[in-house]
Amino acid sequence: MTYFPLDTSQEQFHFRDGALAYAGYHVHDSVNPLHTHSFMEIAFVTEGEGIHESLAGPLHLQAGDVMLLRPGAWHGYDQCQNLKLYNCCFSSELLRHELAWTREDPLLGYLLWTGPYSAQRQGMLTARLDPATLGECLIHLEALDALGDWPVGSHRGDVVGRLSLLLGHLGRTVARTREATGPAHPAVGQAMRLLEARLAHRWTLTELAGELHLAPGYLVRLFKGATGLPPMAYLARLRAETAAVMLLHTDQPVTGIGQAVGWPDQSYFARRFRAHYGLSATTYRAQFAGHTAGLWSWSGDGRTVIGFGGTDSAAPKSVPSRDVSPHSRPPVS
Repeated sequence: MTYFPLDTSQEQFHFRDGALAYAGYHVHDSVNPLHTHSFMEIAFVTEGEGIHESLAGPLHLQAGDVMLLRPGAWHGYDQCQNLKLYNCCFSSELLRHELAWTREDPLLGYLLWTGPYSAQRQGMLTARLDPATLGECLIHLEALDALGDWPVGSHRGDVVGRLSLLLGHLGRTVARTREATGPAHPAVGQAMRLLEARLAHRWTLTELAGELHLAPGYLVRLFKGATGLPPMAYLARLRAETAAVMLLHTDQPVTGIGQAVGWPDQSYFARRFRAHYGLSATTYRAQFAGHTAGLWSWSGDGRTVIGFGGTDSAAPKSVPSRDVSPHSRPPVS
C-alpha cells in the first residue's frame, strides 16, 4: 500500500478540506520539537523509548504507552531512541457529529470529553496498554491507515466504525484505573451541548440550571459526578480550547478572540488562558501559528494526504507515495 508520512517537525497541524481521520506510523530519533494541533490526537508507542514533553510535565515513554491530546494541547518528544509511534488523529467535526454519542457513554465520555479537561491533566490523558490490548489497537490502526487510500465520501462509515472500535479498547483500559461510574444523567449531555452552542453567552449556573429545569445544586452534583468538574469549570476549559484554535487559524486580534469565546474582560481572558495552557495567548500564537500542516482530502481521488501551508493554494497537487516494507511497520499480534 502507499504510505503518507506526517511530518511532525512543524509546529501546528490541522485538518482541511473534508478530511476526517488519519492513522500513520512514525519513527523519532533525538528531538521532535514542541508543536500543537487543532484536532484530537492519540499516539501509541510500539517500540523504543523517549521523553514526552507537555504542560503536564515530562513522561518517560516505552512500548504500550498511549497519549491522548485534546485540540490545542501542546507537546513534543525529547531524548528519543528509535521511538516508534502509531498516531491516530481525527477532526473535531467528527467528534461533535458522528461521535457525539460518546459524551454520554460512561467509558468514552471520560476518555474523550471530561478526563482531559480535568485541571491536573491539562488537555491530555495517558494510559499503559498490555501487549494483547496494544495488539488489538494496532489492528484497527492499520485498518484506519489503509482507509486513507480511499475516498472519504464513500468510506465515512468505515472510518467511524474502526475509530469506535479503537476507542473502545482504549476506554476500557482507562476505566480500569478509575472508579466505576454508571451512565451519565441525560441533563449532563444537554448541558454540554447548551454551553457549546452558545459559547460567548455570559452563562451563570442559575441560568444553565433553569434551561434544564433543575436546581443549581442538583445540576452541579450530576455534572461533577459524571465529569469530575462543575459546569462552569467545564465551560472555562471549553472556552480556552476554542480560543487556542482561533489563535492558530485566524488573524483575529486577541481581544476579539476573548470576546468571541465569552471572556470580554482581557485581564480575565489572559489569566484563564494561561491557567489552561501555561502560556499567554500572545505567546501561544507566536510559538505555534507560524507554520501549518494540513490533512487534505485530495481532489484527484479523494484520498487523505498530508500537505503543508496555511492556505488552500498549499494543498498538494499530486499525491506523494512511498512504499513501506511490512518489516518496517509495527508488529500486529
